[in-house]
Amino acid sequence: MASAAEQMAANMSWSAFGKATELRARILYALALLCVYRLGTYIPVPGIDGSALRDFMDQASSGLGGMLNIFTGGAISRMGIFALGIMPYISASIIVQLMTAMVPQLEQLKKEGEQGRKKINQYTRYGTVFLATFQAYGLAVSLEAGGLVTDPGWFFRIACLITLVGGTMFLMWLGEQITQRGIGNGISLIIFVGIIAELPAALAQFLASGRAGAISPAVIIGILLMVVAVLAFVVFMERSLRKIHIQYPRRQVGMKVYDGGSSHLPIKVNPAGVIPAIFASSLLLLPTTLATFSGGQSGPVISTLLAYFGPGQPLYFLFFAGMIVFFTYFYTANVAFKSEEVAENLKNQNGFIPGIRPGKRTEEYLDYVVARVLVLGSAYLAAVCVLPEIIRSQAGVPFIFGGTSILIVVSVTMDTIQQVQSHLLAHQYEGLIEKSQLRGKKRGRKGPTRAGSGGGNRR
Repeated sequence: MASAAEQMAANMSWSAFGKATELRARILYALALLCVYRLGTYIPVPGIDGSALRDFMDQASSGLGGMLNIFTGGAISRMGIFALGIMPYISASIIVQLMTAMVPQLEQLKKEGEQGRKKINQYTRYGTVFLATFQAYGLAVSLEAGGLVTDPGWFFRIACLITLVGGTMFLMWLGEQITQRGIGNGISLIIFVGIIAELPAALAQFLASGRAGAISPAVIIGILLMVVAVLAFVVFMERSLRKIHIQYPRRQVGMKVYDGGSSHLPIKVNPAGVIPAIFASSLLLLPTTLATFSGGQSGPVISTLLAYFGPGQPLYFLFFAGMIVFFTYFYTANVAFKSEEVAENLKNQNGFIPGIRPGKRTEEYLDYVVARVLVLGSAYLAAVCVLPEIIRSQAGVPFIFGGTSILIVVSVTMDTIQQVQSHLLAHQYEGLIEKSQLRGKKRGRKGPTRAGSGGGNRR
């Protein structure tokens, strides 16, 4: 039998959405900020030779440039003020979270609640400024080496540095505002919008290559079928759960004895969502960001890294899969599913897993179950991200048809829809509570009126 929450969720309609004014305001706010982001991708960095940049990106769009273009929403192909995208912030988040797991002082700071979280966020912002400054200077020097600048020199480097770092910090602020006041995860939505915005152009380029004979019709049909199959597989796996039975004992309140209930603790096959793929991609994009615009004049270190870890190389796919598996376990244990907190919450609510003692034994059992589930979850993430990349690189199709892009689009869409449904469900509960309060007030008003009229008759 369906629960009350499930029945209410099934009854959600456009009329319920129209009445949820707060949800509508959140969605409009998020859309407005995303429009600001898209506008910023068209504002160029001062001092760029537009015609030379277009010629260069036409040649590089099928390789490294195409990869960078997807994750920056097309900003790097136009050298917009958001050319670095949100990747410096993601890289800083990776570093801070790794340091939090290894440095006792930071781990203690994380346990201090809201104040500790604010301090860690502050360290993440400092790291973002440092990484964005490093990448922006490297990109400015690479642009000069590639002959894509009208007036090279220190004035251009400083202007490019200030513009790109300011653009990244503004994007970070946009993402935080969308998360707090809008709907969905702001950082993921920024990447999602960038991918969707580049989809029509990439699809047109893909079909144009087929008409020109560069790609056979069989490959085009095969790639489109692969995209559909990966979409269906991702949706199925993202909705897959491992349920752990939770039992609650009988309890006595006053003279009444309430029977013990039972429920399930759901553990997703992929608790980390799309974060491991984004983290792994950001690490792989670090040398690529500096090498794309170097015009073949990159240093020996960058050249060696690209020779072994460039897109299409065996070590690239091996490193990509390894980083996805690592970040799946790391992010799940430190952010997505903290077994220590879950075990403590169950203990405080007098809940227990049948056959497992509350407290430390419950925590160990949850760690055991999550570790086994993540074997499947990390393998699924690695397969979805790596196998389509291998096919894509061999067939020479745009990067947007890779597994990482598909995973980001599907995961962010499902997460955002789930948050919309949660807001609608909360709004329906609020409506029911208000109706019950109004009925109670009406009943309360009728009582004194009758008593007063009765008293008047007796007089």
